[in-house]
Amino acid sequence: MADCSTCPSGSTCTKDKEKCGIVNNPLNHIKKVIGIMSGKGGVGKSTITAMFAKDLARRGFKVGILDADITGPSIPRLMGLQGQMAMGDGENIVPVVSKEGVKIMSLNLLLEDESQPVVWRGSLIGSAVKQFWEEVLWGELDYLLIDMPPGTGDVALTVMQSTPINGIVMVSVPQDMVSMIVAKAVNMTKKLDVPVLGVVENMSYIECPGCKTKISFHEESGAEDFLKDMGLELLGELPMTKGIAKLTRGEDSLDSEKMFAPIAANILKKIEKL
Repeated sequence: MADCSTCPSGSTCTKDKEKCGIVNNPLNHIKKVIGIMSGKGGVGKSTITAMFAKDLARRGFKVGILDADITGPSIPRLMGLQGQMAMGDGENIVPVVSKEGVKIMSLNLLLEDESQPVVWRGSLIGSAVKQFWEEVLWGELDYLLIDMPPGTGDVALTVMQSTPINGIVMVSVPQDMVSMIVAKAVNMTKKLDVPVLGVVENMSYIECPGCKTKISFHEESGAEDFLKDMGLELLGELPMTKGIAKLTRGEDSLDSEKMFAPIAANILKKIEKL
């Protein structure tokens, strides 16, 4: 049975307590759990997760990242933690803390060589995700961000059923904004009664360094109609820049921080309305 006293969704949960599959660690006290999701890989979901975590930390919040993308665990590199390892205290796993003060748990923090592939079946991957929620000492957090696996497979299902997610931020790129791929991911969250806070469109455009004109790579995609039909809000757009690319190497970028700050503010407003 779930320990509702330490559940972030305890006050608003409508689940049958006897059938709830969420197990909460009594040593952890997490106020909000936010999933970062995408319909497919390669759209910058993990980069958005890292940028949001850093922004929250700069605002003074206590933040953690649970890297549930087990077969593509890129959060340690994005947060500049290459070569570091998570440790245990005999009963629980102690997360690694970034220079920004963000607590992080990822499979790559348990491997000696981050380039080694994770050749696991879905059930084992799902078990690892549950372990990261139940057995990691997150302690006191204002926000735990879950970098979810792309798509609508069984691991994404495990994340939504075994963690008390308060809301989802969907990450997309212009060419798949109106596709069935994003729609499938959104409809999955609706079936599981997990609210989608909105959509962040990544790699949306480039900016002319001279005149600062926004240059789109794509023709009108009907994004506004798609968002309206799905009942979603566009939380913001991010361009393709060298600054954001630096983040993939674990480097800091003041330009990307400034660009993401308004998007983070929009996400926080949506969270406050939950």
